[in-house]
Amino acid sequence: MAALEPTEDLLRLCRDANSHASASRQAWETGRRAMERRKTHSGPDGLRSPWRGRAFSSVVRLFGLGTRLVGAYERGKRNALNIRLVDVSLSFPDLPLSFDGYRILQLSDTHLDCLPELAPIAGRLLAGLEVDLMALTGDVHGHQRAPIVASTAPCRELLEGVRVSDRRLAVLGNHDPADMAGALEKLGFEVLLNSSTILKRGDEQIVVTGLDDVHRFFTPDAISALLEAPKGFRIALVHSAEVADHAAAAGYALYLSGHTHGGQICLPGGRPIVTHLRRCHHAGVGMWSEGNMIGYTSRGLGVGNVPLRFNCPGEVSVITLHRSFGA
Repeated sequence: MAALEPTEDLLRLCRDANSHASASRQAWETGRRAMERRKTHSGPDGLRSPWRGRAFSSVVRLFGLGTRLVGAYERGKRNALNIRLVDVSLSFPDLPLSFDGYRILQLSDTHLDCLPELAPIAGRLLAGLEVDLMALTGDVHGHQRAPIVASTAPCRELLEGVRVSDRRLAVLGNHDPADMAGALEKLGFEVLLNSSTILKRGDEQIVVTGLDDVHRFFTPDAISALLEAPKGFRIALVHSAEVADHAAAAGYALYLSGHTHGGQICLPGGRPIVTHLRRCHHAGVGMWSEGNMIGYTSRGLGVGNVPLRFNCPGEVSVITLHRSFGA
């Protein structure tokens, strides 16, 4: 009987851990659903009135109507369907050597319920792609009243041809309801809800911390998750770049985000007119830095309620990590 005691202790520890994780998940769901019912939004700078979003939505609808009147609507839609596969190479002096060449597929702001025609196009673009990690940085959903399956079913379709050798990680965006977490788990994703996970190669590891949306559903748990993550080379997956300064201060090496759509409707040269960032405005699109941390904000795959893009093609990004060596 004595020989069975360590096994029983281990089972007890596993049960306790599972019970704690279940309680944490339930607490998150309760809090998230309560925030979804509220009229005000919450960001790192405090409570936010939703009037800006409503006003912007009205302006966008008028813009869409205007493009129809001047004959530019179809061109804008063709632009939205003309997505790019973007290769990004990043070097870090403290990247564990066994992760040199590690490839991350970043997919953000798919919103496939807004423009379902994107799914087969993106699927063909990604067919046969081989990566180590898939990182989905939020806003799978688009229309608030649309069923979740309208977003997740085409997402499953476009990802069928991608080969992922390591993990599939995801975080939620401001358009994603609490139920999206379970829906993504059914697609094979591990959804990080203000929590961290460890990626291992041999004796070396990197830490990935994922936050729930900080643009509308921010809670202090997000900052706690950044600060309490295991030490080492750390990557933050956050839908919006609005806590980039906190992540940099906590010593993160890389921050991957989306949310802005790169502006979606941009001036010539890709200059965004609106990014919807209330903080960290320098992180609106593409590569940027905050202290010693490197960040990348994806232009996103999809579109908002008006399915148009101008001077801002949608993208899927493959980010390759390299170990840099000093002279």
